Amino acid sequence: MTRPIALITGASRGLGKHGALALAAKGVDLIITYRSQAAEAEAVVTQARALGVRAHALALDVGESATFAAFAEEVTQLLAREWQHTHFNFLVNNAGIGIHASFEQTTEQQFDTLLNIHLKGTFFLTQALLPLLADGGRILNLSTGLTRFAMPGYAAYAAMKGGVEVLTQYLAKELGPRGIAVNVLAPGAIETDFGGGVVRDNKGVNDFLASQTALGRVGQPDDIGGAIAALLSDDCRWITAQRIEASGGMFI
Repeated sequence: MTRPIALITGASRGLGKHGALALAAKGVDLIITYRSQAAEAEAVVTQARALGVRAHALALDVGESATFAAFAEEVTQLLAREWQHTHFNFLVNNAGIGIHASFEQTTEQQFDTLLNIHLKGTFFLTQALLPLLADGGRILNLSTGLTRFAMPGYAAYAAMKGGVEVLTQYLAKELGPRGIAVNVLAPGAIETDFGGGVVRDNKGVNDFLASQTALGRVGQPDDIGGAIAALLSDDCRWITAQRIEASGGMFI
């Protein structure tokens, strides 16, 4: 039986990396993207191959939508060369950045950067790759717990992710006739280098967030990697148009 292929953006580090390796552990082949960390991406590829799957890394800046047509052609050629396939099965829109700034101090440049990466990037990259996504496939968009609960400094970031969540419902509706399920995974606070590593490295922040979480700790990257793999498994084939929060019960 042919293994499914997942394309995961921003998988050289953080949640994308852990999602990729969790999928590889379940026998899913990988195409991962990176913006600038080529060596880190190749290290993920090496780890994935050690788990017995095929894996390749491609450069992509999700904030530059003008490059998406060329990227789609690159994916087409990679699929033909390495898999003798014309389609992949799972698209995980994970790549992103965090900018912490109060509403009053958020600049138009910061706003546009977040818009281009998180909302415009997700919209038009998915559009560009849609002809390569197999019928019966899956799309998983990464959002954030900050669309449900508000914390000062993330107005622009959370607004973009709110747009991604609405977009997910529309994608689920419009792609349903092709049997494509589309969902959102919304992580809570996770110990990564995201946002300068504030959750991971600031003990005061970490302790406060743990105290506000039902399961008594902040999340680990593997918590989200496992959730990504689970939502793309065949056991979740009947779930679509849903927002699944993986936060350990933050602020409930």
